[in-house]
Amino acid sequence: MHNTPILVIGSTGKTGRRIAQKLRALGHTVREGARQSSIPFDWDQPATWAAALQGVHRAYICYAPELAFPGAPEKVEALAQAAIRAGVQHVVLLSGRNEVHAQRCEAKVQASGLAWTILRASWFAQNFSEGHLLHPVLEGVVALPAGNVQEPFLDVDDIADVAVAALTDARHQGRVYELTGPRLLSFAQAAAELSAAIGRTVHYEPISLDAFRAGMTPAVGPDLANIFTDLCEEVFDGRNACLAHGVQEALGRAPRDFADYCKATAATGIWHAVPLAA
Repeated sequence: MHNTPILVIGSTGKTGRRIAQKLRALGHTVREGARQSSIPFDWDQPATWAAALQGVHRAYICYAPELAFPGAPEKVEALAQAAIRAGVQHVVLLSGRNEVHAQRCEAKVQASGLAWTILRASWFAQNFSEGHLLHPVLEGVVALPAGNVQEPFLDVDDIADVAVAALTDARHQGRVYELTGPRLLSFAQAAAELSAAIGRTVHYEPISLDAFRAGMTPAVGPDLANIFTDLCEEVFDGRNACLAHGVQEALGRAPRDFADYCKATAATGIWHAVPLAA
């Protein structure tokens, strides 16, 4: 049993939840870093950080809501300094692939004096089942301003496996892992694979950035809608239409394929639920 806790910031999210589970399965003590944790962590309440970091030597950092948001580099830098004061030795930062704002946050961690590992993740496959696209999948239409761009959809379980390896093996310190799935798919092709796994049609509808912004605004407000739209404009310009080999480099195995994700997720029944009212 490994008694020194490993802090998992964002422990209720897609990646953090999996990382915490996998660490515990290996016998590690996990300190969950979330607002409702027994020792709470809140990005918007820096007064919570010291207690969450106390007695921790290694930490996983997932910034919420997104590294592209205003103020993220400053908060990440402040957390890194708090981690140093608390005696943390190594952090693993979840970052975004080819995102300018995310790379500014990476630079803050790399310059902090902490040992670090950076995980630059491509578009999550689980966005279709655990994120903002679950409801559109249930309704049968996924509308995004992605045109015909191709993405190397990444299974979040691969992110979790790389993070666990980095948190438990010093050989991963100082590494930047660019994580992608094993093949490129357009969103239309992804919708076809979802359809095949679910047994009903899921249609991809390419929309304009303005239409995307207008659709998001009633739900999240104009400021957040603008930020998410700007992020889509950045990452859906084709810059990520290539494969990387971070999963293979870190784990010695190929990343999981999108079709396997679709089949496994369909078997859970999540995509057979009755669509909720918008």
